[in-house]
Amino acid sequence: MVEIKDILDRLNITEQNHGITTGLQSWPGSGETLVSHSPVNGGKIAEVSQAGRADYDQVIEKSQEAFKAWRLLPAPKRGEIIRQMGEELRKKKQELGTLVSYEMGKSLQEGLGEVQEMIDICDFAVGISRQLYGLTMHSERPQHRMYEQWHPIGIVGIISAFNFPVAVWSWNAMIAWVCGDVCVWKPSEKTPLTALACQSIIKIVLENNNLPEGISSIVTGGRDVGKWLAEDPRVALVSATGSTPMGRSVGEAVARRLGKSLLELGGNNAIIVTPSADLSIAVPGIVFGAVGTAGQRCTSTRRIIVHESIYEDLENRLVKAYSQLKIGNPLDASNHVGPLIDQLAVEKYLDTVGKVKQAGGKFIVEPGVLSGEGFSSGCYVNPCIAEVQNDYEIVQHETFAPILYLIKYSEIEEAIAIQNDVPQGLSSAIFTLNLRESELFLSQQGSDCGIANVNIGTSGAEIGGAFGGEKETGGGRESGSDAWKAYMRRQTNTINYGTALPLAQGIKFEFD
Repeated sequence: MVEIKDILDRLNITEQNHGITTGLQSWPGSGETLVSHSPVNGGKIAEVSQAGRADYDQVIEKSQEAFKAWRLLPAPKRGEIIRQMGEELRKKKQELGTLVSYEMGKSLQEGLGEVQEMIDICDFAVGISRQLYGLTMHSERPQHRMYEQWHPIGIVGIISAFNFPVAVWSWNAMIAWVCGDVCVWKPSEKTPLTALACQSIIKIVLENNNLPEGISSIVTGGRDVGKWLAEDPRVALVSATGSTPMGRSVGEAVARRLGKSLLELGGNNAIIVTPSADLSIAVPGIVFGAVGTAGQRCTSTRRIIVHESIYEDLENRLVKAYSQLKIGNPLDASNHVGPLIDQLAVEKYLDTVGKVKQAGGKFIVEPGVLSGEGFSSGCYVNPCIAEVQNDYEIVQHETFAPILYLIKYSEIEEAIAIQNDVPQGLSSAIFTLNLRESELFLSQQGSDCGIANVNIGTSGAEIGGAFGGEKETGGGRESGSDAWKAYMRRQTNTINYGTALPLAQGIKFEFD
């Protein structure tokens, strides 16, 4: 068994730096104590001081001062700092990945993979540091030049969720930093130690480069901290990852002050399986998407829309695959599925199971809460499969748990309509070897999601592409492509290098 105290020590997480951290300074928060428990065994990991309002204001003031210096550093120089952050993360990958797994409950492989995503986004940000391009336009006026440029916006507030306690923060932070912004991070109150570990790693780089505190800040706490960020006009952008109700609250608060928000919210992700599908790759893609991270990914596969001609075959294959799943301690590499995050998540799992049965759904792989040796936390549940109709009210909602729904279809247009007929629009996929079906799925008549895949599952997005979705998923984009533009402000410039001042639309002002 991993000695978590040793892991914390190697990550420089001690009693002295629990609480509020900004760059080079640490001090205990004035709020109530937050206790981090592991869903692996229910054990207490550590206590963390939460922020009071005075702590929060001090963090914001430090961030404002740091921004004045950080924005003046040329972007390639900022990229060099982020390169060093990636190197420090490489050194601590094993320890940080283990802490992610133990505090959140995902498998060790997934925990290490999440840290690798952080390293990869550092590499991506280094490249972006030399590619913050603007456009040059031709002016309609003689001897004039027009172009656009991008400037940093200031403080970026990051509200992250427990399911990816470090990776999604890094998607935002590394890109925001390379753009010249500073970051204030409110981590999930369910996973505060992974956040403190990241801050400890970043702190090393900031100290080594004599950079001001406040470039990277953490404010631990619950809903109040998120509310402060959302309502604070000093925070130029709030990037929030979590449930749709949470995102709606953040978005409304930011909009009231005409601020900027980037929302990455819930998903109700479907895979269409057509008669031409290669089931030998479809089944692993479905199972990984449905049970990976115990169904607690925003990109987890929730619905399988399968053609009636292969329905029974796919159902039998899935039942067989589920019978081989190993559930248990996620730090044991032989296990496929770890625990849900806490007892509240278990209650929501059971509530959804009850509503599926009440609506008329039939379970072909039975649900249940596991007990006995190895399941002492009470957070381990059976991944289950139910035959349902898409219009069941419960199917229209996202449940963060390994519950998979099977739905029949007869025509491809019907399958796409079913796929789109939910409020969420994050990730989607189709398994088919039919070119016409795949192209229809990817066309404007096809999937209405921000992510649409062919012959791969709904989860496992790469950092090089912009990540996010439509409808109740929030419309935001993080990580790759040109998502960096969300963290900057666009400015259009016109320069007159002639001796006359021609006015727009031929307007003339005559003066002696």
